Amino acid sequence: MFFFLLNLALTDLGYICTTVPKAMHNSLWDTRNISYEGCAAQVFFFFFFMSAEYFLLTIMCYDRYVSICKPLHYGTLLGSRACAHMAAAAWASGFLYSLLHTANTFSLPLCQGNALGQFFCEIPQILILSCSDSNLRELGLLAVSTCLAFGCFVFIVFSYVQIFRAVLRIPSEQGQHKAFSTCLPHLAVVSLFISTGTFSYLKPSSISSPSLDLALSVLYSVVPPALNPLIYSLRNQELKAALWRLMNERFQKH
Repeated sequence: MFFFLLNLALTDLGYICTTVPKAMHNSLWDTRNISYEGCAAQVFFFFFFMSAEYFLLTIMCYDRYVSICKPLHYGTLLGSRACAHMAAAAWASGFLYSLLHTANTFSLPLCQGNALGQFFCEIPQILILSCSDSNLRELGLLAVSTCLAFGCFVFIVFSYVQIFRAVLRIPSEQGQHKAFSTCLPHLAVVSLFISTGTFSYLKPSSISSPSLDLALSVLYSVVPPALNPLIYSLRNQELKAALWRLMNERFQKH
């Protein structure tokens, strides 16, 4: 789990660094400019880290499933070599996924201006500027991506159903609490990541507006990677005790 947490931390760091520094630079210098090459690089790295994170979260779900449902086989199924191979597969899949999307998107002719209604380069906003029917290729890629994402989602749901069934069969309440405490941070991170991204891309067009689209983009591109370290850190007893002391002091002052 700690090996996968290291990889997850790297994706979160890359996720944040892809969009936030440029947005802060533009805000401080009162500009909205980005070069064509910079926009392409931003799209590539954003989708690279986002897809790699999703694949890593799926692998981490399998790690939790094996550790709770098949603990005696953990060393065999998830040895150091197997973990390294799965992490490498997640990064490689993310690289291929982002490369296909970036190459396809920036091969389209853009003739509807050059102004994006976002604080970073986002594929749906770029497709709006295209006047070519070849964006059907992008729709095909999005359909494949949706199937892949849905497959990972089904795997996560099925794994957690098996995990909860196994935990509820544990006779002691202390054992159940310990098992749940190892799964709840991962489940919270997965729920936050999937819910924000899904709502941003699949929201009804009737409620779409520039301000709402901007707010949702911040929600799914900044909030999950910023909160992930905090969610996993809450397993640390010393950190939780410090947080409770801080909250109690604030309440007493008020």
